[in-house]
Amino acid sequence: MYIAFAPLQGYTDAIYRQAHNHIFGGVDEYYTPFVRIEKGEIRRKDLRDISPSINAGTPTVPQVIANGGEEFARLCDAIEQQGWSRIDINMGCPFPMQVKAGRGSGLLQHPDKIEEIRKEMFLRSEVTFSIKMRLGQDDEQEGLAALQIINDMQLMHVTLHPRLGKQQYKGTANKESFLRFMEQCRHPMVYNGDIVDIDAFSSDTVSKEFFKNSNFKGIMIGRGLLARPWMLSDKEPLAVLRSLHETIYRHATQNLCGDSQILPHLHAFWEYADIDHKIKKAILKSTSLPRYKEAIAKLFCGQQ
Repeated sequence: MYIAFAPLQGYTDAIYRQAHNHIFGGVDEYYTPFVRIEKGEIRRKDLRDISPSINAGTPTVPQVIANGGEEFARLCDAIEQQGWSRIDINMGCPFPMQVKAGRGSGLLQHPDKIEEIRKEMFLRSEVTFSIKMRLGQDDEQEGLAALQIINDMQLMHVTLHPRLGKQQYKGTANKESFLRFMEQCRHPMVYNGDIVDIDAFSSDTVSKEFFKNSNFKGIMIGRGLLARPWMLSDKEPLAVLRSLHETIYRHATQNLCGDSQILPHLHAFWEYADIDHKIKKAILKSTSLPRYKEAIAKLFCGQQ
């Protein structure tokens, strides 16, 4: 079964992807946080994060977010210039700022803009595309209308997070809606949403129906892998979590300046972590590196 690591802004940057791949493995493709246009320019920070040199050895998929053909073309040009021939298109980001700009799940309300993107994709036969999307922004009919255009695209697969954009991450991912969508989709389908345990997902009554459909390709996991990065490994969780943290810590302290820059980066590493609640609280409340290291020492007490 195909397994992908979902992109999360501020969490799954290049150093995290590299470290996770090296220490845990088990992931077929790591998707980057979306490359975007901000104030009329492509964010240089995003382009640095997808630089082939810092992603070497890790199966990486750059992702773009655009509000139509023009933005999409500019982003693809920049990514192709770096040497990439694989791009994922974000039609699912639910954050209000992106939705209001007609990007992410907001794009699903504009079939004409999706058609612009389809035409641009057609001009790039050397690139392999995929799409990550929601059921719609305000209702499922938006996603189904978009699907009529998406079905005419050349795609590796479609990843569907079966929530509406307006839900953001509230409520429960609708697996029944995923099944209905998959019945109408001409492309291989990847499921994304609320996966915290592979065995539990595979044994779920509705999930079992996914495997009966020849279009079902696999799963994408985001928050679940941030919480339990060892999920796909048979290694001892705390020992390898320590190795992952050491890589992130070393990178932060060598490349950032002062506690005010370093600590927010380190705190982000633990925000989703499935660890002891009291220790996690102490880590996130630490206001200096010495306090931070004290909290971390309690977590890894007994680990060599």
